Order: sequence, then C-alpha cells, then structure tokens
Amino acid sequence: MKYAALILVTLLLSTGQILFKKAAVMADASFTATLFNGWTIAAIALYGLATGLWIWVLRTTPLNSAFPLLALSFILVPAAAWYLFGETLNWRYLIGSTLIVAGIVTIGQ
Repeated sequence: MKYAALILVTLLLSTGQILFKKAAVMADASFTATLFNGWTIAAIALYGLATGLWIWVLRTTPLNSAFPLLALSFILVPAAAWYLFGETLNWRYLIGSTLIVAGIVTIGQ
C-alpha cells in the first residue's frame, strides 16, 4: 500500500506541474489572471492532496526510502510535456532518465 501511495504522490505532483504549465500557456500577461486561472487552482489542489498523502506515507516509511521515488517526476514531467505541449526531448534526456531509474533501483536495493 505504501508503494502505491508513493507512486500516487509522484503522479499527483507530476500532474500538478503539467497543470501549472497549462495555466502559464493559457493565461494572459496578468499575474493575477494566471494565479486565479482554473488550471492553477487545480494544480494547487493536487499539490495539497499530494502533500497530505506524502505525510501519511512518511508515518510508516523512512524518508531516505521514500524520497528517491519522487525522482520519477523528473522523467514523467518532461515526457508529458513532450506529449502534450510538443516540447523537445533529446538523447541527453534519455540518458538522464536511464540514470535516474538506475539510481532509484540502486537506492532501493
């Protein structure tokens, strides 16, 4: 259950980042309009939910075991930005992603 919750936290935070990007793309030049954009509010709500779940996970999991899984967001967010916004990915992203996964696996062993 705790690993499912850890993955859910990572997914929530990654989705929040994508929603922040959507808010930035959709908003006009006004800071206030961006701040109160529906996409921004949704992202903040997801971050709040992720924070509550994160605190619950940390009750039963050492931080040094739980924290490395959040690094998956460094893979998920750029991949989603590529898919949804047409942002570019290159060979360095693929190498870096591979190293991140190797690091998570190494720490998890």
